Amino acid sequence: MNNQAISKPAIGLALGGGAARGWAHIGIIKSLSDYGIHPEIVTGCSIGAIVGAAYAAGNLEKLENWLYSLTTPKLARFFELNLTLKGFVDADKLSQFLHENVCDRELNIEDLEKSFACVATDLDTGREIWFTEGNAHEGIWSSIALPGLFPPVKQRGRWLVDGGLVNPVPVSLCRALGADIVIAVSLNSDLVGRRFSERGKESSSDNNFLNSIKETLKTYSGSLLKFSSENQETPPGLIDTIVGSMNIVEDRLTRSRMAGDPPDILLTPKLAYLGLLEFQRAREAIQEGHESVTRKLPEINFLLG
Repeated sequence: MNNQAISKPAIGLALGGGAARGWAHIGIIKSLSDYGIHPEIVTGCSIGAIVGAAYAAGNLEKLENWLYSLTTPKLARFFELNLTLKGFVDADKLSQFLHENVCDRELNIEDLEKSFACVATDLDTGREIWFTEGNAHEGIWSSIALPGLFPPVKQRGRWLVDGGLVNPVPVSLCRALGADIVIAVSLNSDLVGRRFSERGKESSSDNNFLNSIKETLKTYSGSLLKFSSENQETPPGLIDTIVGSMNIVEDRLTRSRMAGDPPDILLTPKLAYLGLLEFQRAREAIQEGHESVTRKLPEINFLLG
């Protein structure tokens, strides 16, 4: 009798967008690794593209260590206070951060240690654009170009913006790369339906950051980093309204996309309290990433044996 070797199914990880909540992806990847699960395919959208690229390049620990050193003054330096209509983020500082903690700026996607791809949106046509090869930094930049924070990115003759507008959790891209089993991470599942006042933990460290940049940005929003918990009779600020609207769109779009192409396992970290740009609270997000895996462990074990 001829014995045929049974190949292991390829495990893919689809990391969704969600700004500062995306650091939960680090906790998820590390927790899966603790249980002997090492996805060989990873796709990302927005912040998921950053963490996914760091994982695929073998730099996840380097990224995590940098995040633990992030303070509110250090974070404030990533924002340009000479406001223009193009965006608030200092592109040079962010580029250096990606180069030092995610992947080398000269590295191509096909040369990463693991199979990686990310998604962006064509601003003119609304089409979904997949980055499966070429310069990794170009793909990441295109995927994270959140309208209002980043200017659109000119790549491949098109103006590109955040991939969350068309595919917030790129399960379809993960399967296209050959994943047999897809573990997806949605960061927005608990955001819709929550009152503004229920979002955000007050802390002195958060207030220090607010004080450093909020005065410059108050024309645009009552609060940049978290939803306003002040007078509930006052309408939400511009950023609050934009972010809240995008949360609704991304949540509904995620549900719609997953109805047609569901993942095998869906992880949903509970991070509604974390503000859009509270990147300095990485430790909390990473811990919740770990816990979201623990909650789903019986299902993961059943599926993967």
